[in-house]
Amino acid sequence: MSTVAVPADDRPLALTRSRTNVVFVTILLGMLLAALDQTIVSTALPTIVADLGGAGHMAWVVTAYILAEAVSTVLAGKFGDLFGRRLVFQVSAIIFVGASAVAGLSGSMAMLIGARAVQGIGAGGLMVTAMALIADVIPLRERGKYQGALGAVFGVTTVLGPLLGGLFTDHLSWRWCFYVNIPVAVVVLIMVRTIPDIRAAARPIIDYAGIALVALGACSLVLGLEWGGTEYAWGSTTIIGLFALAAAFLTGFVLVELRAAEPMLPMGLFRNQVFTVCSILSFVVGFGMFGALTYLPTYLQYVEGASATTSGLRILPMVVGLLLTATLSGDVVGRTGRYKVFPVGGMAVLGVGLYLLSTMEPDTSIWLQSVYMFVLGLGLGLSMQVLTIVVQNTVAYAQLGTATSGVTFFRTIGGAFGTAVFGALYTNSLEPKLGAALAATGVSPDAATSPAAVTDLPASQRIPIIDAYADAVTHVFSWVVPVALAGFVIALFLKEVPLRDSARAAATDLGEGFSAPDSADSVCQLERALAGVFGQVDDREALHDVILADSGTGLTHGQAWALGQVYVRSRVRGEATLETIARGCRVPAEVFEPFFEEVSNDGYLEEDHGRLMLTPAGQGEIDRIHDAWRRWLDTKLDDWALDDPHDRELLNQAIDRITSRLLDEEESRRAAVAA
Repeated sequence: MSTVAVPADDRPLALTRSRTNVVFVTILLGMLLAALDQTIVSTALPTIVADLGGAGHMAWVVTAYILAEAVSTVLAGKFGDLFGRRLVFQVSAIIFVGASAVAGLSGSMAMLIGARAVQGIGAGGLMVTAMALIADVIPLRERGKYQGALGAVFGVTTVLGPLLGGLFTDHLSWRWCFYVNIPVAVVVLIMVRTIPDIRAAARPIIDYAGIALVALGACSLVLGLEWGGTEYAWGSTTIIGLFALAAAFLTGFVLVELRAAEPMLPMGLFRNQVFTVCSILSFVVGFGMFGALTYLPTYLQYVEGASATTSGLRILPMVVGLLLTATLSGDVVGRTGRYKVFPVGGMAVLGVGLYLLSTMEPDTSIWLQSVYMFVLGLGLGLSMQVLTIVVQNTVAYAQLGTATSGVTFFRTIGGAFGTAVFGALYTNSLEPKLGAALAATGVSPDAATSPAAVTDLPASQRIPIIDAYADAVTHVFSWVVPVALAGFVIALFLKEVPLRDSARAAATDLGEGFSAPDSADSVCQLERALAGVFGQVDDREALHDVILADSGTGLTHGQAWALGQVYVRSRVRGEATLETIARGCRVPAEVFEPFFEEVSNDGYLEEDHGRLMLTPAGQGEIDRIHDAWRRWLDTKLDDWALDDPHDRELLNQAIDRITSRLLDEEESRRAAVAA
């Protein structure tokens, strides 16, 4: 079911320029909070472990946040349709700021992990509602640059997160990684009143059973990976039981999705080979990126003796490589329409980068380490930018929303699993090696958990402990190389088909590469696709000539424009008058009156008490022009069938929504001028 967002009071949105900017800043701050907390703790984790203990559960500080965010994203989008996006955005901000305060006050690792899970719930709501609000309140002509700015937040926070986490840890406390959210969230809550109350005209159906089953299945699987070999033996009843539960929950999820009226993840999508391949590759990208961002600072602080801030700076080569190839690959795909080489090459380079990191030793130079991280980033950037674009290019337009959300979901879940698997490998390798080092050196376990304390030890005691940490982290990277190689083999099966013009237009959007949560509404996605297609038209007048010629109509440009104005306003607003058309063009009605009288005399229009209406002859000419536009769009929107009633209805909904908003913006500008 497609839902159309409307103001709660059923009146058109009419935001002034200043209010639009305030709304955007509010949305941007909310997105910034949620995206920043994905990475801000990475450089603080060693200090958190030294303070709270629980080194074996370190990965859960990241995993809990990402898992909760993935589930919350699905629910929040539906709740926004049901209760209004402003309310959901507001509640999400309150949940996020409350959990941030609790996280900062945590006195144990368990308390911190619980607070991070609640934080993730708020973050998911902020992210998906922010993207939906942009589509609701930003003028259509300007929406592309606003959505690009919002998507770029993910790239910026990938750089800033580890750096800010390190600065707070070194100069204030790791707790300020969470306290810093409070003043920003308070500002968001004050400014949120400027956001119009938007909700869906139709009542959405929420797949509660599917969401619950996939959440329980993922948590069971991650717990089994996390506890296996540390808390419990791999062959223990607990671990086997967790894996059995995961299998049962995920099987139940598949069965529920096959029967759900509006499934969270339609199983039919997996019949599309491109969607299946891209979902797996998206999982691998999330797996590698979040795992590396979490454990590289650990290596640098324990083995290299780097401060939290310095470790944030030292992983910048990876981020630079990622942003560089993400930008370049998007540009090349946008210009050429060829994409398969990037995920294939990206997975190969990712595997090389992971292998190089597995060869690091305590005496490896800083410059060589930087090269290794840069190579890893190159692989991630090559792979991640095109995956969402490819999926949007190949699924039917009715499935655009769910397919886009599906790829994002797999990347997020991949991040959660990657962090958990990295953590399990790290803990299983570190505990015996560190235990042997402590026994040989006589150093207390407490001293070995603090990077600063390890650095201050005499060389005879420090070196065995550093070797234990170095071996544990490089052991992790060596075991993850096969994951990237599996991704490389799977990428070889990715089909390359010609890109839609709308997909090529979106290829340079960094938000697509970082899989920023987006609307699951297929009409909204098609609306964006149409905007992208028309945005690539250089000569609008020449296109109009082509359409009129193809339609076979005998109308002039002026007559076609006049009939179009009457048709659009009658369809969207219920009526068309000469006064409203003239006001929209900012000219006196008297200027248009002779021309519209001429069109009426030609038999295309008639007037009834001031209302302009199409005559049967006028409607026939409009139908010819519409058919010509649809034929033109059929050449631009691949997988859209001109003769499919469902596709035609979807297109009509998207065009009606675009038209309605353009008229809303026209009224808004007129009201602003009058004021």
